[in-house]
Amino acid sequence: MTNTTVVGYVRVSTDEQAASGLSLESQRERIRAYCHARGWVLADIVTDAGWSASTLERPGMATVRTLMRTRLVDAVVSVKLDRLTRSVRDLHTLLQLSSDSGVGLVSVTENLDTGSAAGRLMVTMLAAMAEWEREVIAERTVSALAVKRQRGERVSRFASIGQEDGERGEHEREALDIVRQQLERDTCASLRGIASTLEENGYRNRAGRQYHASAVQRMVRRITEAHPQLRRSKVASVAIDRVRRIAAVVSGVAA
Repeated sequence: MTNTTVVGYVRVSTDEQAASGLSLESQRERIRAYCHARGWVLADIVTDAGWSASTLERPGMATVRTLMRTRLVDAVVSVKLDRLTRSVRDLHTLLQLSSDSGVGLVSVTENLDTGSAAGRLMVTMLAAMAEWEREVIAERTVSALAVKRQRGERVSRFASIGQEDGERGEHEREALDIVRQQLERDTCASLRGIASTLEENGYRNRAGRQYHASAVQRMVRRITEAHPQLRRSKVASVAIDRVRRIAAVVSGVAA
């Protein structure tokens, strides 16, 4: 087509920024070459650096959608479909916008153009595969982290409570021992109650503040994994907590 004016779109997520073949400049060069070969006028190239394709809520994508709604361009060109989105739901949103505005979506690598019904079908199928792949990777990551936790291995750049070396690690292991002792006395002890016991005994978190209930819950989980007999009964725990709250209200103490 003659006098076709397009805008390019390039994106890398934080994890992809160091990957070969996914650099922003590489994407720009391929878009420029593609538009030159087709005889299209490339008005500009919009960039989203460090943004995931799991959502359309990106600054650059917002600009692209505005250009499509106002029909200022004839097509949006990206190197690959997954640069635009990895979600089938979001792809349907873009396809609907493309259909309503008459602005095409073009993928250089897959050689796809939503200007035709076949192109729209192929785009939908590829997006479904990309979303499936993303979900499979997420499931594998969750499973791998669960195995590492069971082995007591670190799953982040921060060491788990009690796994650091030195004085800090020893301090946290002592805190874990106090939590274990409390559970041995009362398996239904509240998380806040355990946190208060730690505070009373001079044990605080790495920021020097009282342990939050969520941190105490992680400590309890670690202990009960090693000592299943200390697992809290959820039903009993909830009932006892309610009784304590009622007693506090009746006695005039704020719950």
